[in-house]
Amino acid sequence: MERLLVISALFLSLPILTLSDFLVPGIRNIQRRSPQDPSDDLEIYSVNIQSQITSRFAHNVITSRAVNRADRSQEVSFDVDLPKTAFITNFTMVIDGVTYPGVIKEKEAAKKQYEKAVSRGQSAGLVRASGRKTEKFTVSVNVASQSKVTFELIYEEMLKRNLGKYEMFIKVRPKKLVQSFQIEVDINEPQGISFLEAQGTFMTNDLLPLLHKSFSGEKGHVSFKPTFDQQRSCSNCSTTQLDGDFTVTYDVNRETPGNIQVVNGYFVHFFAPSKLKKVPKNIVFIIDRSISMIGLKMQQTKEALLKILEDVKEHDHFNFVIFDWGVEIWEESLVKATPENLSRAKEYVRNLYPKGWTNINDALLSAISLLDKVHSAGSVPKRSASLIIFMTDGQPSTGERDPAKIQENARKAINDKYSLYSLGFGTGVDYPFLEKLSLENSGVARRIYEESDAALQMEGFYDEVANPTLMDIELQYPENSISDVTQNKFKHYFDGSEIVVAGRITDNDLNWLTADVTAEGETDTLKYSENIKVHEEPDAVKQQQYIFGDFTERLWAYLTIQQLLEKRISAPASEKQNLTAKALELSLKYQFVTPLTSMVVTKPEEEKGEEETMIADKFVEGQESQAQSTYTASRTWSSYSAPRYSHRPTSFVDSDPHFIIQVPEKKDALCFNIQETPGVVLNIVSDPELGIAVNGELIGKKESGNVTSNETFFGKMGIVSTKLDLRIEVTTEAVTVLNGAKKMALSWQQDVTVTDDGLTLLVNKKKNLLLSMGDGATFIILLHKFSKNDPLHRDFLGFYTMDNHKFSERVHGLLGQFYHGVDYDISNIHKTADPQKPDATMRVKDSLLTVTRGSQRDYSKDPRSGSKVQCWFVHNNGEGLIDGVHADYIVPDLFSGVSTE
Repeated sequence: MERLLVISALFLSLPILTLSDFLVPGIRNIQRRSPQDPSDDLEIYSVNIQSQITSRFAHNVITSRAVNRADRSQEVSFDVDLPKTAFITNFTMVIDGVTYPGVIKEKEAAKKQYEKAVSRGQSAGLVRASGRKTEKFTVSVNVASQSKVTFELIYEEMLKRNLGKYEMFIKVRPKKLVQSFQIEVDINEPQGISFLEAQGTFMTNDLLPLLHKSFSGEKGHVSFKPTFDQQRSCSNCSTTQLDGDFTVTYDVNRETPGNIQVVNGYFVHFFAPSKLKKVPKNIVFIIDRSISMIGLKMQQTKEALLKILEDVKEHDHFNFVIFDWGVEIWEESLVKATPENLSRAKEYVRNLYPKGWTNINDALLSAISLLDKVHSAGSVPKRSASLIIFMTDGQPSTGERDPAKIQENARKAINDKYSLYSLGFGTGVDYPFLEKLSLENSGVARRIYEESDAALQMEGFYDEVANPTLMDIELQYPENSISDVTQNKFKHYFDGSEIVVAGRITDNDLNWLTADVTAEGETDTLKYSENIKVHEEPDAVKQQQYIFGDFTERLWAYLTIQQLLEKRISAPASEKQNLTAKALELSLKYQFVTPLTSMVVTKPEEEKGEEETMIADKFVEGQESQAQSTYTASRTWSSYSAPRYSHRPTSFVDSDPHFIIQVPEKKDALCFNIQETPGVVLNIVSDPELGIAVNGELIGKKESGNVTSNETFFGKMGIVSTKLDLRIEVTTEAVTVLNGAKKMALSWQQDVTVTDDGLTLLVNKKKNLLLSMGDGATFIILLHKFSKNDPLHRDFLGFYTMDNHKFSERVHGLLGQFYHGVDYDISNIHKTADPQKPDATMRVKDSLLTVTRGSQRDYSKDPRSGSKVQCWFVHNNGEGLIDGVHADYIVPDLFSGVSTE
């Protein structure tokens, strides 16, 4: 597996600024630097990256030093992106010779210290955010005039073997030229190093000679030390060319299937047999084709499946289970991967198109039933590995919708017979659900990020599980001589990977440690035996410890904590508390920042004579970070924490009409209404670069007796694409597509799929319309139906956009102007007559607005009841939030073109 380390020594040169009234306490007022600011007064003179690896266990130290040569205080930021599998073990700041250490505490104790700092009115912030493969450690501090600061961060992790190699991936981005910049990696592998490679994407012919790598026997070394001038992007440039990927890969000698290492009472057993025959596979691919998969995700899924099918071996068996609101099975049973069957499968994949909702439960049970059927019938080899690969971007929305019940159903049906692997697409997926689902069934979950390489991510995952060589592996050790052994039973061993088991030796008189391994191979049961002398000679022990301390003990603690945290995910409530207590005890003993601990960083605030308390938390995949949920910490905010979205952020307009702008950076949302008269047409989206416009015409409620409602709704929508020469009119009665001189009329009364020249249009009977044009975003138009006899309500439409980032920077409109984000600050939160709707002050676009906490309904996942979206409501037709006033967005008709202004 790639190990990603991003080094971003981003040091900002900023004047000291006082907090303004509109800022929530705890958030520093940082403004953009003017071109006249003397950034050179703040010099980063050293960035040092040291990685010391002993038997796959890496001890990493990142050190940065800066000096403030200005005649005033300036703020310095230290940013490092860490691998998500790493545990921070220490952080220290040294400011003018005074050391400010980070202290690792139980999370609840750290939280209390944080809240105490807030209650005293001190600055308090969080220092963690997450990336695709990383979690970010960020800390900022004021440095007095003519003063120096040193940042040192230490973290540890175990490198996992994947596809025959260990890999450390380092993204280098110092931002500035640095007097002393170096990367050094020292490797000690008692098995001996078989190869060592290092490369950088930013390497030029001038830089390449500066990259040194060498290995001999057990030791390897990589270094990269460009001088100040060698870092320049050109001979007389002041910018750096050190911006890109730096990769170190290696493997060890495989003369024996395994290797045991013992140091000071702890052992680690590495098991990775090579040159074994591949075990036949039985794979059922479960593919989500629900409406949310429309567009690029479905395209990339098809691309990945077509490539995977090329790699399926002829002795393998496979099938597809496709699900939306129902389940479709390609063949009645699993079929052998003959050229003819693979050709038919590819054609089937090419013709998959999204529709309907998300019936996960029935899809899983259908896949499990298929495997049960072929095993009972003996139509697949008795010695074969059975895998389920489950791909989805959402969460259950039809059929059985309770995630816990679905997990229970799958667990009982699989009954330890098969492995279930889950691939979750994008931010909308319920990742904790998938993670527990897989862990309970001998598999793992993996998030697939919605980027251009999504298909490669899926192919890469398949490559990891494509070649099983052993099944039902068990590693056994002397029962009365060891204790606290990490996981020692495994469902499958895949070629190019490695099994690692660690434990504690309790018998002081034990002279030899023996490990017996049994596993099922392609044709018979295989047995291996490994042994090592426990009491080694002093020179041998010294050799194993030459890099750092008792690595076997720390590796054992690392593995044990990781596995306890994984067990917690799927454990019943009665066991969770005990698992948590054990993991917490080890986290504190070995000083690891884990999901159960936090690191408290206390740093000085020179201008106020106060201290600032910051908390470093461990990223937990699929959960909202503490950094995000409390970034606006204040005395009144705790009762109104930011909402957590379970599906990918969208912006939409629905009901009266309520415009909702989700702001994923803040895990929050803004909302406003537009009050206008029936018949008015409003521009919702206008993108001159993509040639796309969306307009909506308002209708009113029915009149009931002498009462007339002033509520309005969208009754018609017009979509224009100038590049496709396309106009689409959507009403509550029908959908009309005008493509040049061609006209097509579609009804809401049946399912319809239209694909033509970059247009994908799906009508889901009486429910919604999905529309994708070219490589642009996806629109969803919901149909809200009412009884003809309803005294007040008429049918109306809701409009949702997905993949907002696909619009150009020039996109505008009542919704479009927010597709690339909106910056705002909330302060002065205070109660009103309605305790559920506090008011606050919002600073946005250089305006101060009074806003109210409220909620609106998002019907994109639940078209009947919708789900509540908490938001800050902007009054007066969004004035102050939207550009101009709402009347600026009134257009002549539904097909008003794209503005080029």
